[in-house]
Amino acid sequence: MNTRWKRMDMKPRYLIALLLLIPLADSLALVALAQFVLDWTLIVALVVLTGLVGMLLVRAEGRHTLRRFERRLSMGEVPTNEVLDGGLLVAAGAFLLTPGLVTDGIGFLLAVPVTRYPIREVLKRFVVKPYLDKRADGFVSGTVWTSGFPGGDETYDMDPESYRFEDDS
Repeated sequence: MNTRWKRMDMKPRYLIALLLLIPLADSLALVALAQFVLDWTLIVALVVLTGLVGMLLVRAEGRHTLRRFERRLSMGEVPTNEVLDGGLLVAAGAFLLTPGLVTDGIGFLLAVPVTRYPIREVLKRFVVKPYLDKRADGFVSGTVWTSGFPGGDETYDMDPESYRFEDDS
């Protein structure tokens, strides 16, 4: 297995299965909607309309996020929330450009601030922070070693007399 997948703690088959489930759910939703609720021309119009409205929303939210990003930088602060919001808005744009009602729903969840903020906090807590903590040996969460040897069970008996320095003057 590739070491890259080991580091990410995700198996490629789960990612492939997830990527295949989204179009499957989209097609099943469209077929069910076409059979029981609406005419196919209305469904096509609905998919196009949700895509257009969603892209306008992503564009407006992107501009707002960029302004907040610049404001945080000008104040000398690290814009971590804005960077995550930007990534979520890119993902929202990709979902909204993909035709289908399920992908449009996921795109709207990522684009609307009311639902994007909890998603961002979950990502920060369970994805970004553990990854950065693992890469920075605990400096992100503050679990750093202040004494001793990290990860080692060896103990050393140091004689206090060996550290005695005599003044030569």
